[in-house]
Amino acid sequence: MAIKATVFKAALQVADMDRHYYADHLLTLARHPSETDERMMVRLLAFALYADEALIFGKGISGNDEPDLWQKDLTGAIERWIEVGLPDERDIRKAGGRANQVVVISYGRAADIWWNQNRDKLQRLDNLVVLNLASESTQALAALVSRTMQLQCAIQEGQVMVTSAAGMIEVEPKVLKAAVGA
Repeated sequence: MAIKATVFKAALQVADMDRHYYADHLLTLARHPSETDERMMVRLLAFALYADEALIFGKGISGNDEPDLWQKDLTGAIERWIEVGLPDERDIRKAGGRANQVVVISYGRAADIWWNQNRDKLQRLDNLVVLNLASESTQALAALVSRTMQLQCAIQEGQVMVTSAAGMIEVEPKVLKAAVGA
C-alpha cells in the first residue's frame, strides 16, 4: 500500500513592498512522502516571493510534467514556471520553451556544485531566474512547520522576513542569474 501525502494548511499574509503586492492566501500543501519539511517550506517561500492570485502549486516532486508552482494566464499559457531544488538542466531548458519565465530556487549543501555544473548552459536562457537560499535559512524555515500554520511574509529590497508563532526567520535569496531584460 502506497503512503499518502500529508496535508498542511497555511494562512499566509504577504506584504511585498518591492512589487507592491499585499494579500492573504489560504493555502493547502500536500507533502509527498519523499519530501522533507525543508523542501515544503521552500515551496511555500517560493509562493510568497511570487505571490499572485493565479499562482498555484503543481504536482512538482510527484509529477514529471508539472513544476512545483506555476502561473497561467486566462488563455492557459504559462506565465511563470517555478522549480524548487536542483532540477535537471534539460528539464529547465524544456520549461523555458513552455513558459514566459522560469524560476529555479536552489537550496541545500549541493546547490553550489549544481550551479557550477550547470551555469554555462543555463546562462543562455534569457527567461531564466536562478535564486539560491542559504542552508541555515531553509533549515530554520523547516523548524516553523506545523500541520496548521499562520505565517506573515514581508519582502523589502530583496530581503524576506517570515514570521509565525514559532519565531522569525530572515531569508536573503541570492540571485545567481537574472532574466534578461528584468
